[in-house]
Amino acid sequence: MLRLDAELNKDVIAELKKPLGKLYHDFEDAIDEIKSSKFLISVGDATFSNLIKYELYPNLAIIDNLVQRKNYDHDVIHTENILKSNNPAGTITEDLWETIGKALQLCGNGECYVIDVDGEEDLAVLPCILMASEDTTILYGQPNEGLVILKVSDTIKKAQTLIDAFIEE
Repeated sequence: MLRLDAELNKDVIAELKKPLGKLYHDFEDAIDEIKSSKFLISVGDATFSNLIKYELYPNLAIIDNLVQRKNYDHDVIHTENILKSNNPAGTITEDLWETIGKALQLCGNGECYVIDVDGEEDLAVLPCILMASEDTTILYGQPNEGLVILKVSDTIKKAQTLIDAFIEE
């Protein structure tokens, strides 16, 4: 398991609070870029919900049924392909890594998969960057700011640098 420590990883935590890609304050402004994506991963409940609202279906969605630490219930997930993973806040567990890997393999058939995380999905962006193909687009919410869209090819080195700073347990 990889863990962030509030004292030892202050720099990493500060870096993770900055967008890893392009920030859109309005979801609607990002729709054309989202539609042009060859392979799409969404991380976060609000991001997934917004995609569904516009009938845009990611290849993989990672949710934890929370939006800004408050319970969030999805009306319709739009797939029966749901995988479960355990991942406490501030960590990236082996279970999450393995579940993302499995989902990425399964997504190859063109169906949408959802990983329902028991715990917190916030840091799942990093393993997604490191495991997905370089032409993948990842979306996630930047709290109180908007939507971040990143291209895996542009962020692999940054993601690896961040992951390398985590504490391994």
